[in-house]
Amino acid sequence: MAQNTPPVPEEEEYEADIIVLEDEEGAEHSFEVIDAVDHKGAHYMALVPYVEDEKALLEEDLDLVLMKVHEDEEGEYLDLIEDDEELYEVGRVFEERLSEFFEIEDLPEQ
Repeated sequence: MAQNTPPVPEEEEYEADIIVLEDEEGAEHSFEVIDAVDHKGAHYMALVPYVEDEKALLEEDLDLVLMKVHEDEEGEYLDLIEDDEELYEVGRVFEERLSEFFEIEDLPEQ
């Protein structure tokens, strides 16, 4: 007697969410968006420098970059979080959200 077994779902291939940002000197840098969150009426993104080679990624010690999403008449843009208190608070939110998946160094006490 044949058994009906449910199909095994194929493992979805991970596709990185890459954005390219231009610094003040006009140089372009690629980042991977690893998380985004709305907090106190603002939208924030957690980014790491994009590393294409998976083996190199395991060896890299990547810095987490937190950006705030702003909007103007031309559309959305990302900017650094200038306010230290806001940066600390948002950093704690991302630390809590990401600590399950990444090894995160503790933030300094404020």
